[in-house]
Amino acid sequence: MESRVLGRTTIRLSPIIMGTWQTGKAMWAGIDDKESEKAVRAAMDAGITTFDTAEVYGNGHSEKVLGKAIGTRRGEAVIMSKVFSNHLKYDQVVGACNRSLKNLGTDYLDHYQIHWPPGSFGGKKVPLEETMRALTDLKDQGKIRAIGVSNFSLDQLKTICEIGPVESLQPPYSLLWRHVETGTLAWCQQNHVTILAYSPMAQGLLTGKFGPAHQFEKGDHRSSNRLFHDDVYPHVQQALDALRPIAEAKGISMAQLALAWVIAKPGVCAIAGARNARQAVDNAQAAEVLLTDAELAEMDRISRPVTGLIDENPVQWKW
Repeated sequence: MESRVLGRTTIRLSPIIMGTWQTGKAMWAGIDDKESEKAVRAAMDAGITTFDTAEVYGNGHSEKVLGKAIGTRRGEAVIMSKVFSNHLKYDQVVGACNRSLKNLGTDYLDHYQIHWPPGSFGGKKVPLEETMRALTDLKDQGKIRAIGVSNFSLDQLKTICEIGPVESLQPPYSLLWRHVETGTLAWCQQNHVTILAYSPMAQGLLTGKFGPAHQFEKGDHRSSNRLFHDDVYPHVQQALDALRPIAEAKGISMAQLALAWVIAKPGVCAIAGARNARQAVDNAQAAEVLLTDAELAEMDRISRPVTGLIDENPVQWKW
């Protein structure tokens, strides 16, 4: 699998990154630790080198499972974690990083990100200068190799980039959720800030596995995703019907089609979750899919009736 450079660093990422939110179990249903471990190992065997986790995913459970699964293969993996918005004071950042290192069973993180901007979810609005000072000190100490942010607006991203070196932005980005394209993507490409796109399959929607009457299991946070709401979901189903012939003609899965669309963008990697080894391998194979200009244009056309229904709020969920 090809690799892509993270920002202005020498760190190389696989274009398909394995996301491990679901591995934490909290806010998901039907997740099994053993299957999660098998998924990580299968991803590595299939060429995925990069793994994204966070302290808040199951209160460290995702990190623990990921660390156990990687085990002695740490040298083959690029591990990215995130500090949550309630831990952005200097000492809190340091403490959170140390906990993540312990959970993962490693002495360094390749990439450490601010999960949500200061003040999110009712947290205290810690000055970005204080948080960046902690992250910079951790980098100087060798505990982290690079710094990134997640869920920041373009203005917030520009502000923090003036304070210190930021190598990536992690926003939601898929064929059906394209807020990042209104200025942010172009700015990141021009300023060597890598886009780490989460929910590139629209939380499973673009796999085509959810039919018109789909109901989520109790505890599955995806029921709050705005793409599943009654005013949007029928249009999503129409889009899926139009996308299937493209995937079938190329001999690929709908998931691979969705991922290939995201990584066709320069400077963009796709973070894809997997519940089991089969899904992990399927995701990895998307890195080999090449979409023609005509296919990209057709997919763009198909997506517009859905994206046109979504307002300017970039947060996918209505909680």
